[in-house]
Amino acid sequence: MQVSFTPSEIAAIAQPRRTVGATDRIVSGIAALSAAEPGDLTFLSNAKYRAAVATTRASVVLLPADFAGAPGPDQLYLLVDNPSLVLARICARIEQSLWPKPAAGIHPTAAVDPGATVPASATIGPFCVVEAGAVLGERVHLQAQVFVGREARIGDDCWLMPGTVVAAACVLGRRVQLQPGAIIGADGFGYEFVDGRHRKSPQVGRVVVGDDVEIGANSTVDRARFDRTEIGEGTKIDNLVQIGHNVIVGKHCLICSQVGLSGSVVLEDYVAIAGQSGLAGHLTVGKGAKIAAQSGVKDDVPAKTSVWGSPSLPILLEQKLTILRNRLPELFKRVEALEAQLKERQP
Repeated sequence: MQVSFTPSEIAAIAQPRRTVGATDRIVSGIAALSAAEPGDLTFLSNAKYRAAVATTRASVVLLPADFAGAPGPDQLYLLVDNPSLVLARICARIEQSLWPKPAAGIHPTAAVDPGATVPASATIGPFCVVEAGAVLGERVHLQAQVFVGREARIGDDCWLMPGTVVAAACVLGRRVQLQPGAIIGADGFGYEFVDGRHRKSPQVGRVVVGDDVEIGANSTVDRARFDRTEIGEGTKIDNLVQIGHNVIVGKHCLICSQVGLSGSVVLEDYVAIAGQSGLAGHLTVGKGAKIAAQSGVKDDVPAKTSVWGSPSLPILLEQKLTILRNRLPELFKRVEALEAQLKERQP
């Protein structure tokens, strides 16, 4: 990663409430508080690492606005409302310089059907396939080996990374990002057991993805058996997530790695699901609910509640039960000791 910013350029992006100290060093890297060297930018967003600020060797440090402390020699503190958000703005500037969008056009190895609609502002990379009836929006960027199926629609400013698939009749809104290997519109997992055999139920629906959605590497959103599977505006999906057929995900949800949503699950807006959680089919998770890591959810989750465990329980109850479970070996020893004492007292 090649980075080169003057302290004044960093300050112009950060727009701090106030500054403390000074440095003339060019910022040429970003590092954690404990690992930073002179010339690095670092930040504090978790109070757990507050003590490391005093010993960091970074030249420029992004700190919460209420931070009290003095920088060392040749060190600049920038006090801001949200250090993590400011770092994201700085990284966005770096990203623009590291990975500029290629010039518009269709690579000679791409296969674009004459019946597809591809605007002049789109970029179609090597070995991409765009089938008949597909419609691409303005400034769409397909990197290498992207497949866009028949009648699929890709909204303006979408960015599809290598090996992604948007299958037939599926829809992406504007500014959608698909990380490498993401699959939109694989068949849903539906079978009927007839005459001793599992017979496939045709999956004839589609997937509709809202604006500003990001879907991680090797995640899959299955097409609906009928109607649609839907991912709401602003939702962020991590790597290795499975979204089953006819699932409805609301707006601005967070779904972490290795989560599995069975068919016809409904997530209302602002739901957060931590890693390795699994949800049984046909459940509803209410608005703003949170599901902790490795939970197995078999019942509806009310709005604005938090659950944990397998089977999942209200998080405070599960925490108490976890503490009690950890004490079971000690409890059994005490019970065995009491039993032994009672036997000794028996005539």
